[in-house]
Amino acid sequence: QVQLVESGGGLVQPGGSLRLSCTASGIIFSRYTMGWYRQAPGNQRELVATILRGGMTIYGDTVKGRFTISRDNAKNTVYLQMNSLKPEDTAVYYCNARFHFDYWGQGTQVTVSS
Repeated sequence: QVQLVESGGGLVQPGGSLRLSCTASGIIFSRYTMGWYRQAPGNQRELVATILRGGMTIYGDTVKGRFTISRDNAKNTVYLQMNSLKPEDTAVYYCNARFHFDYWGQGTQVTVSS
């Protein structure tokens, strides 16, 4: 059974930082492209960042230069370091694992507000 468990969300002030983690089980983690997506109320789910199994990274335009995605294959974990957070970053953040199929985590809420 595949499980993706996210953690690290919460409430942070504008300009602050958070680090999200997603730990996978039930998959051969190193084979998967791992990603973070987010969805704000009334909006479609959008790509935040993705990291291929070889380490190449791709970022959404709105987070370039502020967010960093990384992975630790030994720990089956992908991270999202979020710096210089803005109110418009408020959303539910979802972890994604992609190989032949897509798997999703349950989501973690990130709220950026003063």
